[in-house]
Amino acid sequence: MKLILRTITLEDLPKYRSLIAPSQPFHRLNGPYLGMPTQADQNKKIMEFGFELSKQNPGFNFELICDGEDGRILGEVSYYWKDQRTNWLEVGIVLFNQSDWGRGIGTLALPMWIDKQLAERPALVRIGLTTWSGNAGMMALATKIGLTQEACYRKARILDGKYFDSLSYGILREEWQALRSKP
Repeated sequence: MKLILRTITLEDLPKYRSLIAPSQPFHRLNGPYLGMPTQADQNKKIMEFGFELSKQNPGFNFELICDGEDGRILGEVSYYWKDQRTNWLEVGIVLFNQSDWGRGIGTLALPMWIDKQLAERPALVRIGLTTWSGNAGMMALATKIGLTQEACYRKARILDGKYFDSLSYGILREEWQALRSKP
């Protein structure tokens, strides 16, 4: 499978809107303890993206994951600064359609994204990824691509009256480079 990562465009917004609809199953895994998105949240997000795209140099912290053969939008990868002073960036990934889960897309896309972040930020020291114990797929992906579980915050999340752990994974630049240099 060939994947590409690319910036969202104005032309993508109608399709993107349907892919992130509040009814999509991925929302039950993507931090649902923070609250489920509403149609109003979605509309606001699309309007903000449209406004940002009208600028000369839009500043997004995510890119779309697309099928390299047919261009279909599969998901997105993102980042945010956990602590810019210490050069600690957190990354994330979402695959929108349940039919794409378990097909190895994350195993290809997330390392591409990490490579890109490290290449664009020479001072970056570490990459982190935070998930929760209710997302077995994300825990498996983090481990599969070489991230180390560094913290488990027990019973830190509540969903449907049940407690879950918050899990932090990470890797240092030199560890990632050594991992990627292996044949």
